[in-house]
Amino acid sequence: MGSEIPFLKGLTGEVVTPKDPEYEEARQEWNRAIDKFPLVIVYCERKEDVKNAIRWARRHRVSIRIRSGGHHYEGYSTGDFVLVIDISRLNALRLDEHHHLLYMGAGAKNTEVYDFVGSKGYVFPGGTCPTVGVAGFTLGGGWGFSSRLLGLGCDSLVEMELVNFKGEIVKANKHRHADLFWACRGAGGGNFGVVVEMTFQLPKPVNSHVTLVRFYYVGTTEEKQAAVMDIWQEWLPCLDKRMTLVASFYHAAEEGLGIFAQGFFYGPPEEARLLLAPFAVVEGFRVELEESPFLEAVQKVEETYPPSEKFKSTGRFVDRRFTDKELETIAGLVQNPAEGSVYAAVSFYAMGGQISKIDKRDTAFYYRDAHYIIGIQSVWTEDMFAEKNKAWVRERFEYIKRITDGSYVNFPISGLKDYEREYFGANAKRLDMVNERYDPYNVFRFPQGL
Repeated sequence: MGSEIPFLKGLTGEVVTPKDPEYEEARQEWNRAIDKFPLVIVYCERKEDVKNAIRWARRHRVSIRIRSGGHHYEGYSTGDFVLVIDISRLNALRLDEHHHLLYMGAGAKNTEVYDFVGSKGYVFPGGTCPTVGVAGFTLGGGWGFSSRLLGLGCDSLVEMELVNFKGEIVKANKHRHADLFWACRGAGGGNFGVVVEMTFQLPKPVNSHVTLVRFYYVGTTEEKQAAVMDIWQEWLPCLDKRMTLVASFYHAAEEGLGIFAQGFFYGPPEEARLLLAPFAVVEGFRVELEESPFLEAVQKVEETYPPSEKFKSTGRFVDRRFTDKELETIAGLVQNPAEGSVYAAVSFYAMGGQISKIDKRDTAFYYRDAHYIIGIQSVWTEDMFAEKNKAWVRERFEYIKRITDGSYVNFPISGLKDYEREYFGANAKRLDMVNERYDPYNVFRFPQGL
């Protein structure tokens, strides 16, 4: 590879430059709407490769981006004329079954972790999309279909190793570098250094069966969407914490308006059906409940994801009940999709349960009291419609911003004013202090970095 070029001397691992045939594929993010041209991409196969990449970047004054799954909504894991440190090959997994600990290379993806722990009877509070990197997911907090029962992804993290701006490994947990450990549980994505290894405390494998919950409505209208949103906000605060769902209120090019919800219930289907009873009052309600081992349920969810998409998507925290008028406006957001949109949606991601049991100052993830996350997105296939779809999301985001409190850093949006406060609330000031200590020269700077 290009590491034989004098300029690239010192880089190790697989080095890819614009002159290499692999470059076009290597530069792609999962979101194909991101179109960036890095100067160099290094696939790190050992921790030593990460150290060398950081030292090389500092020597040549080249900006660094860190990538594992390549799923950053705004593409901040890549960039033009930057060095991309790709850790996806640092994905070794090891299980200590005596202490129920999972040792994970920070490049592992959701699907790799699920396959590994699920085959041994364990569950893991990871994300929904199979190819998302568990590191990026966790470092931003980490919402998934087990969150209301098991907490966010970052709540199971007990230790991590990070390569700092000097190219040295720092081990952080509650006792060593506790401030860094605190900061990385909710604000670690791209900040402070390159995380290369993580250790998670897994719940004991008592009964790894879950019920995959799916419900939808046949023949949906704008009025029905608003009515179901109202039921959701009344229903969620008292919901059994064993259930975590996301409900999407959408407008699809092929079928028009719809409502679809999906998630996990850690209990039998009969109980799940009773919990969902309030939704049945809206005409057209249909429910599918399937009990299976955790791994099978995860795989069924994974099958619904395409290998890549072109989209704009973002999300905010909801901490109050909306009025009927506000719900009508929210439902109205998706009635007229942008030109070229194949799918536009407002989605509600359930919070509460175990998420809210941890104090908002105990980790960098601040918005623990939120009832749910409200997301908005548009998906398109033709590049000629990209700008119209992006503008459509941004326009509607401005309304959502007015009625919510704080943005979810894993569902980011560029151009957000006072973004540190929006993403990290009252934890922002402490995070800046941690960043000054661990990255004093701002080596790991990127758009919306600390």
